[in-house]
Amino acid sequence: MDINYFAGLCFFWAALGIGSRIAMAVMGERWRAWELGSAYTAQKPRWLYAVGIAGVALLVLTWVLVFTAGVPHSWIIAALVSLTGIKLYAVLFRYDEFRAFVARTLADRGRMAQLNISVLVFSVVLIGMGVWLY
Repeated sequence: MDINYFAGLCFFWAALGIGSRIAMAVMGERWRAWELGSAYTAQKPRWLYAVGIAGVALLVLTWVLVFTAGVPHSWIIAALVSLTGIKLYAVLFRYDEFRAFVARTLADRGRMAQLNISVLVFSVVLIGMGVWLY
């Protein structure tokens, strides 16, 4: 099976989603402490700017390849990647609101369950796209 950029992106994104859910399950309460105490500290971490630049570069590269690689249906994953721009915007330009959202979500078991189920379903869809669409 040949893995093109779009299939690889699907598998990588799915691995991040599934891997983070496994880490959450294994770490339990330590995940919440890590996320609020290290990943999203009260003062916006400088590494977020690098992640923002990498995210925009990934978005641009993905759309360039949509128009140059000739892979059928590549616009679908490009559109999904484009939606991550909303999170990038929130993290970079509305950090305090984003951090408050993360704290509320981590504190609410129902929201966490919804998030985890959504991420796992999305990851399965991405794997399916990587296998059968690209």
